Amino acid sequence: MFVPVKTKDGQQLMPMHAARARKLVKRGQATPYFDNGIYCIRLNKEPVARETQEIAVGVDPGSKKEGFTVKSKAHTYLNVQADAHSKVGKKVEKRCELRRGRRSRKCPNRKNRTNRLLNKARIPAGTRARWDWKLRILEWLSKLFPVTHVCVEDIKARTLKSAKKWNTSFSPLEVGKQWFYDEVKKRWELLTLQGWETKEIRDRLGLRKSSKKLSDAFEAHCVDSWCLAYYTIGGPILENTDLFCISPIPIARRSLHREQYKKGGVRSKYGGTVLCEGLIKNTLVKHIKYGFTRLAGINAKGLFALYSLDGKRLTTSAKRMDFKVLTKLNFNYRSGHSSPS
Repeated sequence: MFVPVKTKDGQQLMPMHAARARKLVKRGQATPYFDNGIYCIRLNKEPVARETQEIAVGVDPGSKKEGFTVKSKAHTYLNVQADAHSKVGKKVEKRCELRRGRRSRKCPNRKNRTNRLLNKARIPAGTRARWDWKLRILEWLSKLFPVTHVCVEDIKARTLKSAKKWNTSFSPLEVGKQWFYDEVKKRWELLTLQGWETKEIRDRLGLRKSSKKLSDAFEAHCVDSWCLAYYTIGGPILENTDLFCISPIPIARRSLHREQYKKGGVRSKYGGTVLCEGLIKNTLVKHIKYGFTRLAGINAKGLFALYSLDGKRLTTSAKRMDFKVLTKLNFNYRSGHSSPS
């Protein structure tokens, strides 16, 4: 187990072993903190040296789950399995449907206007959300480790027999992928591998990939992301298979009109992120009964809804005096299953 390290001025250093990090904290030479569930330390004194080694992140994209591995030549620091961002497209479609319905009724609505995006190069909202989610994860990892390289398994859209050029020119998958690659090149050195090349590396090293794609196991997706990082940076064969699972937090936009009519004509407060007293949704809090939880909402009586860090509802009647506000969360997280080997 290795712990991410930062200097007093925020520079990322090479991770250190957990035992050494505990000694520094005990001596008062470092301050511990959590970054979205990852235990880190911040040095209270100037380090002896600030030199860092090359660290690569392997990225295995997927339609439901995705794998990320942070690795140097000497160690594997972190394996992350992320749930894909897959619901934005349907939400945009539903929003358009409800707006069109309001135009035919005596209801406040935005008047129809010409399509300002017609004949303009753009990425569909659902596709942009998927690739932007990957970029956000990479930026989060680069705040923990001094990342220098990113290796991505290159995915391709299926080519139609009747129109072979269609996918590469107009497919949302291809367009979103190129946008993602351009953004990665601005920050890190980018490498790409085809799927069959990743399989060759996996077979050569004797690693097994699970057929259960939706399981929270290292063999589901992170085995491929580890192979990508290994190809980039080299090093020993798979000494760390611990898994850290994350998923995007579902955020509802502020809605003036709901899909169903509200009895009595009084619209209920729905959506948005601001609650009251400066509190916002998706804040990490410590409750006297439930421990570390996520702030999810507030009801008409002024009581708060709390969810566990893996997305399960704990209570809808928590009092403000019963929990302490800690920090803002960027996603839900939970522990996964490591390889039995």
